[in-house]
Amino acid sequence: MKKEVVSFEGVHCANCGAPMQGEFCHECGQSIHSVLRPMHHMVEDTLDMVLHIDGRVVHTIPPLFMRPGFLTLEYFAGRRQRYVAPFRLMFVLCLLTFFVCHLAVDNLPFIHVNVVGTGNGDFAKDATPEAVRAHYQQLTQASDEQLAGHALHGDERAEQLAARRNQANHRLVQLGASPLDRHGETENDFQGMEQPIHVGWLPDGVNASLNRTARHMVSNLKQASEDGDRGSEAREHLVAATFGVLPQTMFVVMPLFALLLKIVYLFKRRLYMEHLIVALHSHAFLFLALMLGVLLGGLRAWLAPHAAWLRPPLSLAIWALAIWMPLYLLLMQKRIYRQGWLMTTLKYLFVGWCYVFLMTIALVAAVALGLTR
Repeated sequence: MKKEVVSFEGVHCANCGAPMQGEFCHECGQSIHSVLRPMHHMVEDTLDMVLHIDGRVVHTIPPLFMRPGFLTLEYFAGRRQRYVAPFRLMFVLCLLTFFVCHLAVDNLPFIHVNVVGTGNGDFAKDATPEAVRAHYQQLTQASDEQLAGHALHGDERAEQLAARRNQANHRLVQLGASPLDRHGETENDFQGMEQPIHVGWLPDGVNASLNRTARHMVSNLKQASEDGDRGSEAREHLVAATFGVLPQTMFVVMPLFALLLKIVYLFKRRLYMEHLIVALHSHAFLFLALMLGVLLGGLRAWLAPHAAWLRPPLSLAIWALAIWMPLYLLLMQKRIYRQGWLMTTLKYLFVGWCYVFLMTIALVAAVALGLTR
C-alpha cells in the first residue's frame, strides 16, 4: 500500500502567515487542521488521546511499583516518551490517594458519633435564638425540680440535659446563633479580649486577621469535640478541610525533600533537578502503595462478613505491602546513587528520619489550616 504524499506548497499558517512545511507550523506550532469539524472527528481525536495516555500508564505503573529506580534511570538516560512525566505521575497519584484515604477516614467510627434525641426535638417550634435559650433554661429548671422531688436520678438528668443541649444547639445553628456550652451558657471565644493576639511589628489588619483565624480555629475545635449531629458534622468538615489542604502541603515538602537529597549526596555533583525527579518518583510510589493498602483494607472489611477465608490472604498482602515500601525506597536509593550498602543504609536512615520530621510538620500544618476553614 502506497503512502499518500501530501503537498503543503502555497499553504500558509492561519495564525502567523508562515509557509507551511507540514501539518504543524514551524514558527508558532499551530496545527493546519481546523477545530471546526464534524462531531465524529472530535470523538476520534478524544479516543486517540485517551488511548495514548493509557498506553503510557501501562508502561509506567508496573515498573514504578515493581522496579525500584527504573523509571528515574530511564528518565536520566533520555528515554522519556513512553512514560508518564514524573510531576504528572506524582500529582495524579497524590490526588487519587488522598481521595481514597478521605473516603476511608469518613467511615471511621469517631467521625460519626450520634446521640439519641439529636435534632430539633422540643425546640423545633422556637423561632428565635432567645426563645431557644429561654426554653432550654425552662426545661433545665424542670429537671432540677424533678431531681429534688426524687422523680429523676442524677445520671438520668445528666443524659437528659445532654440530649436537650444537643437539640438546642442544632436549632441554634439553624437560626445562625452561637451554641450553648456544657453549662448551658452561650459560647464566647476569647471572652473579654478583643485582640488576644498582637504582634507589635505587624500591621493592625494582619493582627485582626490572625485573631479572626484564631477564633475560627477555637470554634471549630469546640464544635468537633461535641456529641450529636453537630459534632459529627464538624468532624467531617475538619477531615474534609484537612484532606483538601494536604496536596498543597505536599508541594512544599517535595522540593524540601529534594534539597535534603542534594545535601546528603553533595559530592555526587548531581543537579538539583535530578534529585527532584528522584523525589517525584519516590513519592509517586508511596502514594500508589498507600492507595493499594487502603483499598486492600477496605476490601478486607467488606468481604470479612461474607467470606472470612479471604481475610488472612488480604492481611498478608497488606503486611507484604508495608514491608515492600521501605525496602523499595532503600533499593531505589542504592541503584540511583550507586554507593556501598553501608553508606547507602546510613544515608537512608538519616534521610528517612528527616522526612518523618518534615511530614509531621506538614500534617500538623494541614490540620491547622483545616481548622481555619
